[in-house]
Amino acid sequence: MNETIVCVVGNVATQPVYRELAAGPSARFRVAVTARYWDREKNAWTDGHTNFFTVWANRQLAVNVAACVEVGQPVVVQGRLKVRTETREGQQQWASADIDAVAIGHDLSRGTALFQRAAKPEGTPAAARPEPNWETPRPADTEHGHPEQQAREAATVT
Repeated sequence: MNETIVCVVGNVATQPVYRELAAGPSARFRVAVTARYWDREKNAWTDGHTNFFTVWANRQLAVNVAACVEVGQPVVVQGRLKVRTETREGQQQWASADIDAVAIGHDLSRGTALFQRAAKPEGTPAAARPEPNWETPRPADTEHGHPEQQAREAATVT
């Protein structure tokens, strides 16, 4: 409930690693996010610090990542931020910033992409599913008619 949701824009730094696990498909890759700022002295844009995040994708998102995300591509990633610290035997303590991705897409401000829907999983065909009722239910009429109708009738009587 009190999760940190982030949206990062950067470049894919490592080839996605795809695995079929008992819980379903999983993929991970690293994304590099470099801050840019205007340097007044140089009168030019300058790269600032680069942060690296490990992006984790699950289920259908993992399958789609494995199919179309490659090193060097500009991406936008949205998900839950998880910062971990760990000390391994004989090593210094280190920290890792992971993003449990909810959505991943190519950054269209830096190029074009061709969207293609993923194949639907086996299951109920769309034609067999009932059409939802999109109608907005009307308020229940009172014993003497709907309140708006009562107001119209009162206006015409006088």
